This record gives sequence, C-alpha cells and structure tokens, in this order.
Amino acid sequence: MTDAVAMLDTALHGRLVNSGRLRDWASTHTGYRGVRRLKRALELADSAAESVMETRLRLLLVLAGLPHPRSQVSLRDDFGLFLARPDLYYHDARLAIEYDGATHRESLAADNRRQNRLIDAGYRLLRFTAGDVLDAPAAVVSMVGRALQARQAMR
Repeated sequence: MTDAVAMLDTALHGRLVNSGRLRDWASTHTGYRGVRRLKRALELADSAAESVMETRLRLLLVLAGLPHPRSQVSLRDDFGLFLARPDLYYHDARLAIEYDGATHRESLAADNRRQNRLIDAGYRLLRFTAGDVLDAPAAVVSMVGRALQARQAMR
C-alpha cells in the first residue's frame, strides 16, 4: 500500500491526475481488479506531499494508528510572520515533523535557523532520516506518539 500511495501522492502533487476524477472512476468500476486498493490509496493520499520519503513517514504514523498529520502547513509566529513549512504538522500538539533527505546536509545552516525560530515560537520539532523511517519505524512511531501525548497532558 505504501508504494501505491507514494506514487499517487507524486502524481497528485504534480497534477498528473485528479483525485476527484479517480474517486468517480473507482466508484463506477467497483468490480474491477485493484479498485478497492485504489480507494484505500486515495483515502491515504495527500497532494501536498513533496517526496516519497515524506509519504512513507506520514503513512508509517497513520497506519500505526496515530492521527493523520497535515502536510506542508505554513507556520507563523504571534505577529503573523512566516516561520517554516514543515513536512508534517499536528496542529493541536504544535508538533512539526521534518524528513531530512540527502540534500539536508547542503541546507544545514538554513534548517538550523528555521528550527530555532520554531522552537522559540513554542513549537516542538522532530526530525527523521531515511534510516529512522526504514530501519527503526517503531522508534519513530513511539517518539511521535509520546510527543503528541505530552502536548495533550500540558493542556
């Protein structure tokens, strides 16, 4: 399912397909092979996802039972000034999640400044790499789950 959703996210983000038209097609072709899988992929798809690994990270969390995060949300400080646009975001917990890909090393200074602005404005930020997502998925889910619970307990 993860690969199907990743391909669908990429196609939706690139405006190669339209989710409404795909849903309409799937609803009129229920007997066709793969239609149930397509419907499930459409439920999990997010046109805002900007990379396959962001999709994998999001699905890891959602399929583990955590709430569905929003993708690519612009975060602002109390004065309305732009702070950052994290890959994933849990509004109620003020929890931003970033996937650090291979290009991350090239933009380390900018990433550090953005991270400092977010933390200074009261957001929590978690960063994960491909190694985290692929090799230690349970640790990723556990860490995000604890962060969500910690914010709920603070209310």
